[in-house]
Amino acid sequence: MTDLAPITRALISVSDKTGLIDLGRALADRGVELLSTGGTAKALREAGLTVRDVADVTGFPEMMDGRVKTLHPMVHGGLLALRDNPEHQAAMQAHGIGPIDLLVVNLYPFEETVARGGDYDDCVENIDIGGPAMIRAAAKNHAHVTVVVDVEDYEKVLGDMDQHGGGTCPNFRRKLAQRAYARTAAYDAAVSTWLAGAIGDAAPRRRAFAGTLAQTLRYGENPHQAAAFYVDGSDRPGVATARQVQGKELSYNNINDTDAAFELVSEFAPADGPACAIIKHANPCGVARGATLLAAYKHAFDCDRTSAFGGIIALNQPLDVATAEEIAEIFTEVVIAPGADAGAMSIFAKKKNLRLLLTEGLADPATAGRMFKQVSGGFLVQDKDNGHISAADLKVVTKRAPDPRELADLLFAWKVAKHVKSNAIVYVKDAATVGVGAGQMSRVDSCRIAARKAVDMAETLGLAAPLTQGSVVASDAFFPFADGLLTAAEAGATAVIQPGGSMRDDEVIAAADEAGLAMVLTGMRHFRH
Repeated sequence: MTDLAPITRALISVSDKTGLIDLGRALADRGVELLSTGGTAKALREAGLTVRDVADVTGFPEMMDGRVKTLHPMVHGGLLALRDNPEHQAAMQAHGIGPIDLLVVNLYPFEETVARGGDYDDCVENIDIGGPAMIRAAAKNHAHVTVVVDVEDYEKVLGDMDQHGGGTCPNFRRKLAQRAYARTAAYDAAVSTWLAGAIGDAAPRRRAFAGTLAQTLRYGENPHQAAAFYVDGSDRPGVATARQVQGKELSYNNINDTDAAFELVSEFAPADGPACAIIKHANPCGVARGATLLAAYKHAFDCDRTSAFGGIIALNQPLDVATAEEIAEIFTEVVIAPGADAGAMSIFAKKKNLRLLLTEGLADPATAGRMFKQVSGGFLVQDKDNGHISAADLKVVTKRAPDPRELADLLFAWKVAKHVKSNAIVYVKDAATVGVGAGQMSRVDSCRIAARKAVDMAETLGLAAPLTQGSVVASDAFFPFADGLLTAAEAGATAVIQPGGSMRDDEVIAAADEAGLAMVLTGMRHFRH
Protein backbone atom coordinates (compact mmCIF):
# COMPACT_ATOMS: atom_id res chain seq x y z
CA MET A 1 0.00 0.00 0.00
CA THR A 2 1.21 3.50 -0.79
CA ASP A 3 1.66 6.00 1.98
CA LEU A 4 -0.18 9.28 1.39
CA ALA A 5 -2.82 9.48 -1.33
CA PRO A 6 -3.07 13.00 -2.83
CA ILE A 7 -6.59 14.25 -3.56
CA THR A 8 -6.80 16.30 -6.72
CA ARG A 9 -10.12 15.09 -8.16
CA ALA A 10 -13.34 14.23 -6.30
CA LEU A 11 -16.62 12.72 -7.42
CA ILE A 12 -19.54 13.78 -5.24
CA SER A 13 -23.03 12.27 -5.63
CA VAL A 14 -25.31 12.47 -2.61
CA SER A 15 -28.99 12.12 -1.83
CA ASP A 16 -28.59 13.70 1.59
CA LYS A 17 -27.32 17.22 0.86
CA THR A 18 -26.42 17.97 4.49
CA GLY A 19 -23.01 19.66 4.59
CA LEU A 20 -22.63 19.38 0.81
CA ILE A 21 -21.96 23.01 0.03
CA ASP A 22 -19.44 23.45 2.84
CA LEU A 23 -17.61 20.31 1.70
CA GLY A 24 -17.61 21.43 -1.94
CA ARG A 25 -16.22 24.85 -1.05
CA ALA A 26 -13.57 23.37 1.22
CA LEU A 27 -12.40 20.97 -1.48
CA ALA A 28 -12.40 23.70 -4.13
CA ASP A 29 -10.38 25.95 -1.81
CA ARG A 30 -7.82 23.13 -1.61
CA GLY A 31 -7.57 22.95 -5.40
CA VAL A 32 -9.64 19.79 -5.86
CA GLU A 33 -11.55 19.38 -9.14
CA LEU A 34 -15.21 18.53 -8.55
CA LEU A 35 -17.16 15.96 -10.58
CA SER A 36 -20.82 15.38 -9.85
CA THR A 37 -24.20 14.17 -11.04
CA GLY A 38 -27.78 15.40 -11.25
CA GLY A 39 -29.13 17.21 -8.22
CA THR A 40 -25.77 17.26 -6.46
CA ALA A 41 -24.11 19.07 -9.37
CA LYS A 42 -27.03 21.51 -9.53
CA ALA A 43 -26.76 22.32 -5.82
CA LEU A 44 -23.01 22.89 -6.06
CA ARG A 45 -23.38 25.17 -9.10
CA GLU A 46 -26.10 27.19 -7.42
CA ALA A 47 -23.63 27.76 -4.60
CA GLY A 48 -21.21 29.27 -7.12
CA LEU A 49 -18.85 26.30 -7.42
CA THR A 50 -17.31 25.00 -10.64
CA VAL A 51 -18.45 21.45 -11.26
CA ARG A 52 -17.91 19.07 -14.14
CA ASP A 53 -20.77 16.72 -14.97
CA VAL A 54 -20.04 13.01 -14.94
CA ALA A 55 -21.90 12.86 -18.26
CA ASP A 56 -19.13 15.02 -19.76
CA VAL A 57 -16.53 12.57 -18.46
CA THR A 58 -18.29 9.43 -19.71
CA GLY A 59 -19.56 10.89 -22.98
CA PHE A 60 -23.01 9.51 -22.19
CA PRO A 61 -25.94 11.47 -20.79
CA GLU A 62 -27.81 10.34 -17.71
CA MET A 63 -30.57 8.08 -18.98
CA MET A 64 -33.45 5.85 -17.96
CA ASP A 65 -34.64 8.27 -15.27
CA GLY A 66 -31.14 8.46 -13.82
CA ARG A 67 -30.76 4.69 -13.48
CA VAL A 68 -27.69 4.82 -15.71
CA LYS A 69 -25.13 7.55 -15.15
CA THR A 70 -22.03 6.34 -13.28
CA LEU A 71 -21.90 2.69 -14.42
CA HIS A 72 -19.11 3.39 -16.94
CA PRO A 73 -15.39 2.55 -17.36
CA MET A 74 -14.52 6.25 -17.29
CA VAL A 75 -15.81 6.34 -13.71
CA HIS A 76 -14.90 2.90 -12.45
CA GLY A 77 -11.52 2.99 -14.17
CA GLY A 78 -10.77 6.20 -12.32
CA LEU A 79 -11.75 4.57 -9.03
CA LEU A 80 -10.15 1.14 -9.47
CA ALA A 81 -6.86 1.96 -11.20
CA LEU A 82 -3.76 1.20 -9.15
CA ARG A 83 -1.68 4.34 -9.26
CA ASP A 84 1.58 2.41 -8.83
CA ASN A 85 0.84 -0.20 -11.53
CA PRO A 86 2.40 0.70 -14.93
CA GLU A 87 -0.14 -1.38 -16.86
CA HIS A 88 -3.03 0.39 -15.14
CA GLN A 89 -1.46 3.75 -15.82
CA ALA A 90 -0.96 2.85 -19.48
CA ALA A 91 -4.62 1.79 -19.79
CA MET A 92 -5.77 5.04 -18.20
CA GLN A 93 -3.63 7.06 -20.63
CA ALA A 94 -4.74 5.04 -23.66
CA HIS A 95 -8.44 5.49 -22.89
CA GLY A 96 -8.34 8.98 -21.44
CA ILE A 97 -9.40 7.86 -17.96
CA GLY A 98 -8.70 10.40 -15.26
CA PRO A 99 -8.11 9.31 -11.67
CA ILE A 100 -10.80 9.85 -9.03
CA ASP A 101 -9.02 10.31 -5.71
CA LEU A 102 -12.00 11.02 -3.47
CA LEU A 103 -15.49 9.54 -3.70
CA VAL A 104 -18.28 11.05 -1.62
CA VAL A 105 -21.55 9.14 -1.96
CA ASN A 106 -24.58 8.57 0.19
CA LEU A 107 -27.27 6.33 -1.16
CA TYR A 108 -30.85 6.69 -2.34
CA PRO A 109 -33.09 6.90 0.73
CA PHE A 110 -34.37 3.33 0.57
CA GLU A 111 -34.69 2.83 4.34
CA GLU A 112 -36.56 6.13 4.68
CA THR A 113 -38.91 5.17 1.84
CA VAL A 114 -39.79 1.90 3.57
CA ALA A 115 -40.19 3.64 6.94
CA ARG A 116 -42.70 6.14 5.53
CA GLY A 117 -44.77 3.33 4.02
CA GLY A 118 -43.82 3.66 0.38
CA ASP A 119 -45.54 1.24 -1.98
CA TYR A 120 -43.70 -1.59 -3.71
CA ASP A 121 -42.78 0.32 -6.87
CA ASP A 122 -41.67 3.37 -4.89
CA CYS A 123 -39.39 1.22 -2.75
CA VAL A 124 -37.89 -0.47 -5.79
CA GLU A 125 -37.13 2.88 -7.44
CA ASN A 126 -35.26 3.93 -4.32
CA ILE A 127 -32.84 1.00 -4.50
CA ASP A 128 -29.49 2.53 -5.42
CA ILE A 129 -27.31 0.63 -7.92
CA GLY A 130 -24.60 2.99 -9.12
CA GLY A 131 -23.87 4.33 -5.64
CA PRO A 132 -23.05 0.96 -4.02
CA ALA A 133 -21.03 -0.05 -7.10
CA MET A 134 -18.86 3.07 -6.85
CA ILE A 135 -18.52 2.77 -3.09
CA ARG A 136 -17.35 -0.82 -3.31
CA ALA A 137 -14.90 0.03 -6.08
CA ALA A 138 -13.38 2.93 -4.17
CA ALA A 139 -13.25 0.94 -0.94
CA LYS A 140 -11.46 -1.92 -2.67
CA ASN A 141 -8.87 0.53 -3.98
CA HIS A 142 -8.41 2.29 -0.64
CA ALA A 143 -4.66 2.04 -1.17
CA HIS A 144 -5.13 5.03 -3.46
CA VAL A 145 -8.71 6.28 -3.10
CA THR A 146 -10.49 7.91 -0.16
CA VAL A 147 -14.18 6.95 0.13
CA VAL A 148 -16.74 8.76 2.29
CA VAL A 149 -20.29 7.54 2.94
CA ASP A 150 -21.22 9.44 6.11
CA VAL A 151 -21.76 13.19 6.49
CA GLU A 152 -20.06 13.10 9.89
CA ASP A 153 -16.78 12.16 8.16
CA TYR A 154 -16.61 15.27 5.93
CA GLU A 155 -14.68 17.35 8.44
CA LYS A 156 -12.42 14.40 9.27
CA VAL A 157 -11.41 14.06 5.61
CA LEU A 158 -10.59 17.75 5.38
CA GLY A 159 -8.64 17.55 8.60
CA ASP A 160 -6.63 14.58 7.39
CA MET A 161 -5.90 16.36 4.11
CA ASP A 162 -4.68 19.42 5.95
CA GLN A 163 -2.52 17.30 8.19
CA HIS A 164 -0.93 15.48 5.24
CA GLY A 165 -0.38 18.14 2.63
CA GLY A 166 -3.59 17.60 0.65
CA GLY A 167 -3.59 13.80 0.84
CA THR A 168 -4.91 11.20 3.26
CA CYS A 169 -3.01 8.65 5.32
CA PRO A 170 -3.33 4.86 4.95
CA ASN A 171 -4.88 4.13 8.34
CA PHE A 172 -7.59 6.73 7.79
CA ARG A 173 -8.41 5.32 4.34
CA ARG A 174 -8.63 1.80 5.78
CA LYS A 175 -11.07 3.01 8.40
CA LEU A 176 -13.18 4.77 5.76
CA ALA A 177 -13.12 1.66 3.56
CA GLN A 178 -14.47 -0.45 6.43
CA ARG A 179 -17.26 2.06 6.99
CA ALA A 180 -18.04 2.02 3.29
CA TYR A 181 -18.40 -1.76 3.10
CA ALA A 182 -20.46 -1.76 6.29
CA ARG A 183 -22.77 0.84 4.75
CA THR A 184 -23.36 -1.11 1.55
CA ALA A 185 -23.83 -4.29 3.59
CA ALA A 186 -26.44 -2.57 5.78
CA TYR A 187 -28.13 -1.16 2.68
CA ASP A 188 -28.32 -4.57 1.02
CA ALA A 189 -29.58 -6.05 4.30
CA ALA A 190 -32.38 -3.49 4.40
CA VAL A 191 -33.35 -4.24 0.80
CA SER A 192 -33.29 -8.01 1.22
CA THR A 193 -35.23 -7.85 4.51
CA TRP A 194 -37.87 -5.59 2.98
CA LEU A 195 -38.18 -7.79 -0.10
CA ALA A 196 -38.55 -10.95 2.02
CA GLY A 197 -41.43 -9.29 3.84
CA ALA A 198 -42.97 -7.98 0.64
CA ILE A 199 -43.12 -11.47 -0.87
CA GLY A 200 -44.12 -13.14 2.39
CA ASP A 201 -40.95 -15.19 2.84
CA ALA A 202 -40.70 -15.72 6.61
CA ALA A 203 -37.51 -17.76 6.35
CA PRO A 204 -35.40 -16.57 3.39
CA ARG A 205 -32.39 -18.68 2.46
CA ARG A 206 -30.04 -15.94 3.63
CA ARG A 207 -30.77 -13.23 6.19
CA ALA A 208 -28.62 -10.21 6.95
CA PHE A 209 -28.63 -7.98 10.01
CA ALA A 210 -27.30 -4.46 10.25
CA GLY A 211 -27.08 -1.62 12.72
CA THR A 212 -25.43 1.75 13.27
CA LEU A 213 -23.16 2.35 16.24
CA ALA A 214 -24.91 4.46 18.83
CA GLN A 215 -22.51 4.03 21.70
CA THR A 216 -19.32 2.22 22.62
CA LEU A 217 -19.96 0.78 26.06
CA ARG A 218 -17.49 0.59 28.92
CA TYR A 219 -18.04 -3.19 28.99
CA GLY A 220 -20.74 -5.80 28.52
CA GLU A 221 -22.57 -7.83 31.14
CA ASN A 222 -19.24 -8.14 32.96
CA PRO A 223 -16.11 -5.95 32.98
CA HIS A 224 -14.04 -8.45 30.98
CA GLN A 225 -16.50 -8.34 28.05
CA ALA A 226 -16.18 -5.66 25.34
CA ALA A 227 -19.52 -4.27 24.15
CA ALA A 228 -21.22 -1.67 21.98
CA PHE A 229 -24.80 -0.53 21.34
CA TYR A 230 -26.14 -0.45 17.77
CA VAL A 231 -29.47 0.91 16.56
CA ASP A 232 -31.46 -0.35 13.60
CA GLY A 233 -32.89 2.98 12.49
CA SER A 234 -36.51 2.24 13.38
CA ASP A 235 -38.61 4.92 15.04
CA ARG A 236 -40.15 2.61 17.68
CA PRO A 237 -40.22 4.50 21.00
CA GLY A 238 -37.87 2.96 23.53
CA VAL A 239 -34.35 2.95 24.86
CA ALA A 240 -32.79 3.22 21.38
CA THR A 241 -34.73 6.35 20.42
CA ALA A 242 -35.12 8.00 23.84
CA ARG A 243 -33.55 11.33 24.76
CA GLN A 244 -31.34 11.05 27.82
CA VAL A 245 -31.99 14.14 29.90
CA GLN A 246 -29.45 13.47 32.63
CA GLY A 247 -27.30 10.90 34.35
CA LYS A 248 -24.30 8.75 33.61
CA GLU A 249 -23.82 6.96 30.33
CA LEU A 250 -26.01 3.89 30.02
CA SER A 251 -24.29 0.55 30.52
CA TYR A 252 -24.95 -2.71 28.68
CA ASN A 253 -27.12 -3.99 31.53
CA ASN A 254 -28.90 -0.63 31.83
CA ILE A 255 -29.89 -0.75 28.17
CA ASN A 256 -31.06 -4.36 28.37
CA ASP A 257 -33.10 -3.79 31.53
CA THR A 258 -34.53 -0.46 30.38
CA ASP A 259 -35.74 -2.07 27.19
CA ALA A 260 -37.44 -4.83 29.21
CA ALA A 261 -39.08 -2.27 31.49
CA PHE A 262 -40.37 -0.02 28.73
CA GLU A 263 -41.70 -2.89 26.60
CA LEU A 264 -43.62 -4.13 29.66
CA VAL A 265 -45.12 -0.80 30.68
CA SER A 266 -46.13 -0.21 27.05
CA GLU A 267 -48.61 -3.07 27.44
CA PHE A 268 -50.75 -0.66 29.46
CA ALA A 269 -52.38 2.10 27.43
CA PRO A 270 -52.24 5.54 29.08
CA ALA A 271 -55.95 5.99 28.38
CA ASP A 272 -56.64 3.10 30.77
CA GLY A 273 -54.80 4.82 33.60
CA PRO A 274 -51.30 5.29 34.99
CA ALA A 275 -49.00 2.26 35.14
CA CYS A 276 -45.52 1.56 36.46
CA ALA A 277 -43.10 -1.31 35.93
CA ILE A 278 -39.95 -1.87 37.99
CA ILE A 279 -37.34 -4.20 36.49
CA LYS A 280 -34.28 -5.87 37.97
CA HIS A 281 -32.03 -8.10 35.88
CA ALA A 282 -34.57 -8.07 33.01
CA ASN A 283 -37.38 -9.42 35.22
CA PRO A 284 -40.28 -7.47 36.72
CA CYS A 285 -40.10 -7.07 40.50
CA GLY A 286 -43.22 -4.92 40.60
CA VAL A 287 -45.91 -3.81 38.15
CA ALA A 288 -49.06 -1.88 38.98
CA ARG A 289 -51.79 0.42 37.87
CA GLY A 290 -53.13 3.19 40.06
CA ALA A 291 -55.47 6.14 40.19
CA THR A 292 -52.39 8.33 39.89
CA LEU A 293 -48.86 7.72 38.67
CA LEU A 294 -47.67 8.03 42.27
CA ALA A 295 -50.13 5.35 43.40
CA ALA A 296 -49.06 3.05 40.56
CA TYR A 297 -45.40 3.46 41.55
CA LYS A 298 -46.11 2.82 45.23
CA HIS A 299 -48.10 -0.33 44.51
CA ALA A 300 -45.37 -1.62 42.19
CA PHE A 301 -42.69 -0.80 44.77
CA ASP A 302 -44.59 -2.66 47.50
CA CYS A 303 -44.42 -5.91 45.54
CA ASP A 304 -40.68 -6.32 46.25
CA ARG A 305 -38.95 -3.34 47.81
CA THR A 306 -35.67 -5.19 48.21
CA SER A 307 -35.31 -6.01 44.51
CA ALA A 308 -36.52 -2.56 43.46
CA PHE A 309 -33.41 -0.99 44.98
CA GLY A 310 -31.08 -0.14 42.10
CA GLY A 311 -33.72 -1.10 39.56
CA ILE A 312 -35.17 0.36 36.37
CA ILE A 313 -38.51 2.19 36.48
CA ALA A 314 -40.75 2.58 33.44
CA LEU A 315 -43.88 4.74 33.39
CA ASN A 316 -46.67 4.85 30.82
CA GLN A 317 -47.44 8.54 31.42
CA PRO A 318 -45.24 11.64 31.79
CA LEU A 319 -43.37 11.83 35.09
CA ASP A 320 -44.85 14.33 37.55
CA VAL A 321 -43.48 16.02 40.66
CA ALA A 322 -45.14 13.79 43.24
CA THR A 323 -43.91 10.59 41.59
CA ALA A 324 -40.42 12.02 41.06
CA GLU A 325 -40.17 12.92 44.75
CA GLU A 326 -41.12 9.40 45.78
CA ILE A 327 -38.77 7.71 43.30
CA ALA A 328 -35.92 9.93 44.50
CA GLU A 329 -36.23 8.45 47.99
CA ILE A 330 -34.30 5.30 46.95
CA PHE A 331 -31.44 4.53 44.59
CA THR A 332 -32.69 3.93 41.05
CA GLU A 333 -30.52 3.34 37.99
CA VAL A 334 -32.85 4.52 35.22
CA VAL A 335 -36.30 6.07 34.85
CA ILE A 336 -37.87 5.93 31.40
CA ALA A 337 -41.15 7.65 30.55
CA PRO A 338 -42.98 9.24 27.61
CA GLY A 339 -42.20 12.66 29.10
CA ALA A 340 -41.59 14.63 32.29
CA ASP A 341 -42.71 18.02 33.56
CA ALA A 342 -40.21 20.71 34.51
CA GLY A 343 -40.73 20.21 38.24
CA ALA A 344 -40.02 16.49 38.03
CA MET A 345 -36.86 17.09 36.02
CA SER A 346 -35.74 19.65 38.59
CA ILE A 347 -36.10 17.07 41.36
CA PHE A 348 -34.14 14.46 39.43
CA ALA A 349 -31.44 17.00 38.56
CA LYS A 350 -30.31 16.76 42.19
CA LYS A 351 -29.59 13.04 41.62
CA LYS A 352 -26.74 13.39 39.15
CA ASN A 353 -26.22 9.64 38.72
CA LEU A 354 -29.91 8.92 38.04
CA ARG A 355 -30.50 8.47 34.32
CA LEU A 356 -33.73 9.94 32.97
CA LEU A 357 -34.85 8.89 29.49
CA LEU A 358 -37.79 10.47 27.66
CA THR A 359 -39.36 8.66 24.70
CA GLU A 360 -42.18 10.97 23.52
CA GLY A 361 -44.49 7.94 23.24
CA LEU A 362 -45.02 4.29 24.09
CA ALA A 363 -44.06 1.23 22.08
CA ASP A 364 -46.97 -0.50 20.36
CA PRO A 365 -47.11 -4.04 21.82
CA ALA A 366 -49.07 -5.26 18.81
CA THR A 367 -46.48 -4.16 16.25
CA ALA A 368 -44.84 -6.96 14.29
CA GLY A 369 -41.10 -7.34 14.53
CA ARG A 370 -38.34 -9.92 14.80
CA MET A 371 -36.02 -11.04 17.55
CA PHE A 372 -32.52 -12.43 17.02
CA LYS A 373 -30.36 -14.56 19.26
CA GLN A 374 -26.88 -15.81 18.51
CA VAL A 375 -26.06 -19.45 19.14
CA SER A 376 -22.84 -21.30 18.36
CA GLY A 377 -22.54 -21.32 14.60
CA GLY A 378 -25.69 -19.37 13.81
CA PHE A 379 -28.67 -17.25 14.76
CA LEU A 380 -32.18 -17.97 15.94
CA VAL A 381 -34.78 -15.66 14.40
CA GLN A 382 -38.39 -15.41 15.52
CA ASP A 383 -41.33 -13.06 15.39
CA LYS A 384 -41.69 -10.72 18.33
CA ASP A 385 -44.17 -12.03 20.91
CA ASN A 386 -47.05 -9.66 20.27
CA GLY A 387 -49.72 -12.19 21.28
CA HIS A 388 -52.73 -10.59 22.92
CA ILE A 389 -55.60 -12.11 24.89
CA SER A 390 -58.94 -10.46 25.66
CA ALA A 391 -61.71 -11.62 27.95
CA ALA A 392 -63.57 -13.03 24.95
CA ASP A 393 -60.62 -15.37 24.20
CA LEU A 394 -60.67 -17.03 27.62
CA LYS A 395 -62.16 -20.47 28.23
CA VAL A 396 -63.55 -21.14 31.68
CA VAL A 397 -62.80 -24.77 32.59
CA THR A 398 -63.74 -24.88 36.29
CA LYS A 399 -67.11 -25.06 38.00
CA ARG A 400 -66.68 -21.51 39.17
CA ALA A 401 -66.06 -18.67 36.71
CA PRO A 402 -63.97 -15.69 37.79
CA ASP A 403 -65.89 -12.69 39.06
CA PRO A 404 -65.35 -9.29 37.38
CA ARG A 405 -62.58 -8.22 39.79
CA GLU A 406 -60.77 -11.53 39.34
CA LEU A 407 -61.16 -11.34 35.57
CA ALA A 408 -59.60 -7.88 35.41
CA ASP A 409 -56.68 -9.02 37.57
CA LEU A 410 -56.23 -12.19 35.52
CA LEU A 411 -55.85 -10.18 32.31
CA PHE A 412 -53.41 -7.83 34.08
CA ALA A 413 -51.38 -10.77 35.38
CA TRP A 414 -51.28 -12.33 31.93
CA LYS A 415 -49.78 -9.18 30.42
CA VAL A 416 -47.07 -9.15 33.08
CA ALA A 417 -46.32 -12.89 32.79
CA LYS A 418 -45.47 -12.36 29.13
CA HIS A 419 -42.47 -10.30 30.27
CA VAL A 420 -41.21 -12.62 33.04
CA LYS A 421 -38.50 -15.18 32.32
CA SER A 422 -39.80 -18.75 32.21
CA ASN A 423 -40.91 -20.53 34.23
CA ALA A 424 -43.04 -17.50 35.11
CA ILE A 425 -45.59 -17.18 37.90
CA VAL A 426 -47.24 -13.84 38.68
CA TYR A 427 -49.62 -13.14 41.58
CA VAL A 428 -51.80 -10.03 41.16
CA LYS A 429 -54.26 -8.29 43.43
CA ASP A 430 -56.15 -5.10 42.59
CA ALA A 431 -54.09 -4.40 39.44
CA ALA A 432 -50.74 -4.77 41.17
CA THR A 433 -48.28 -7.63 41.29
CA VAL A 434 -47.90 -9.04 44.80
CA GLY A 435 -45.49 -11.86 44.00
CA VAL A 436 -43.31 -12.76 41.01
CA GLY A 437 -41.46 -16.03 40.47
CA ALA A 438 -39.08 -16.09 37.50
CA GLY A 439 -36.60 -18.24 35.67
CA GLN A 440 -36.89 -21.43 37.69
CA MET A 441 -36.31 -24.89 36.30
CA SER A 442 -39.64 -26.13 37.72
CA ARG A 443 -42.93 -24.27 37.76
CA VAL A 444 -43.75 -25.23 41.32
CA ASP A 445 -40.53 -23.57 42.49
CA SER A 446 -41.59 -20.33 40.78
CA CYS A 447 -44.93 -20.58 42.62
CA ARG A 448 -43.13 -21.06 45.93
CA ILE A 449 -40.61 -18.26 45.40
CA ALA A 450 -43.31 -15.77 44.42
CA ALA A 451 -45.39 -16.73 47.47
CA ARG A 452 -42.36 -16.52 49.74
CA LYS A 453 -41.56 -13.03 48.50
CA ALA A 454 -45.12 -11.99 49.33
CA VAL A 455 -44.67 -13.30 52.88
CA ASP A 456 -41.44 -11.33 53.23
CA MET A 457 -43.10 -8.15 51.98
CA ALA A 458 -46.01 -8.61 54.38
CA GLU A 459 -43.49 -8.58 57.22
CA THR A 460 -41.80 -5.48 55.78
CA LEU A 461 -45.11 -3.66 55.37
CA GLY A 462 -46.46 -4.79 58.74
CA LEU A 463 -49.41 -6.62 57.21
CA ALA A 464 -51.33 -9.32 59.04
CA ALA A 465 -51.28 -11.54 55.94
CA PRO A 466 -49.41 -11.55 52.63
CA LEU A 467 -51.09 -9.80 49.71
CA THR A 468 -51.35 -13.10 47.84
CA GLN A 469 -54.42 -13.74 50.01
CA GLY A 470 -57.30 -13.05 47.62
CA SER A 471 -55.00 -12.66 44.62
CA VAL A 472 -55.09 -14.26 41.19
CA VAL A 473 -52.17 -16.03 39.54
CA ALA A 474 -50.87 -16.25 35.99
CA SER A 475 -48.64 -19.00 34.62
CA ASP A 476 -46.87 -18.37 31.32
CA ALA A 477 -47.23 -22.04 30.32
CA PHE A 478 -49.39 -24.96 31.41
CA PHE A 479 -49.15 -26.63 34.81
CA PRO A 480 -47.64 -30.06 34.08
CA PHE A 481 -48.87 -31.26 37.46
CA ALA A 482 -51.32 -29.97 40.02
CA ASP A 483 -48.57 -29.18 42.57
CA GLY A 484 -47.89 -25.64 41.29
CA LEU A 485 -51.58 -24.84 41.21
CA LEU A 486 -52.05 -26.11 44.77
CA THR A 487 -49.06 -24.06 45.94
CA ALA A 488 -50.77 -20.98 44.51
CA ALA A 489 -54.01 -21.90 46.27
CA GLU A 490 -52.14 -22.32 49.55
CA ALA A 491 -50.69 -18.83 49.04
CA GLY A 492 -54.25 -17.50 48.85
CA ALA A 493 -54.89 -17.26 45.10
CA THR A 494 -58.55 -17.58 44.13
CA ALA A 495 -58.32 -17.63 40.34
CA VAL A 496 -55.83 -18.85 37.73
CA ILE A 497 -55.00 -17.98 34.13
CA GLN A 498 -52.83 -20.36 32.13
CA PRO A 499 -52.55 -21.67 28.55
CA GLY A 500 -53.66 -25.27 29.16
CA GLY A 501 -52.55 -28.10 26.91
CA SER A 502 -50.99 -30.47 29.43
CA MET A 503 -51.70 -34.20 29.29
CA ARG A 504 -52.82 -33.73 32.90
CA ASP A 505 -55.18 -30.81 32.29
CA ASP A 506 -58.09 -32.86 33.66
CA GLU A 507 -56.14 -33.54 36.85
CA VAL A 508 -55.21 -29.85 37.20
CA ILE A 509 -58.80 -28.73 36.56
CA ALA A 510 -60.11 -31.21 39.13
CA ALA A 511 -57.60 -29.90 41.68
CA ALA A 512 -58.72 -26.34 40.96
CA ASP A 513 -62.34 -27.30 41.48
CA GLU A 514 -61.54 -29.05 44.73
CA ALA A 515 -59.70 -25.97 45.96
CA GLY A 516 -62.57 -23.70 44.91
CA LEU A 517 -60.49 -21.87 42.30
CA ALA A 518 -61.76 -20.30 39.13
CA MET A 519 -59.52 -21.13 36.17
CA VAL A 520 -59.43 -19.87 32.61
CA LEU A 521 -57.32 -21.10 29.70
CA THR A 522 -55.80 -18.82 27.08
CA GLY A 523 -54.72 -21.40 24.50
CA MET A 524 -51.54 -19.27 24.13
CA ARG A 525 -48.30 -19.48 26.07
CA HIS A 526 -45.64 -16.82 26.66
CA PHE A 527 -42.27 -18.56 27.11
CA ARG A 528 -39.48 -16.02 27.54
CA HIS A 529 -35.94 -17.33 27.75
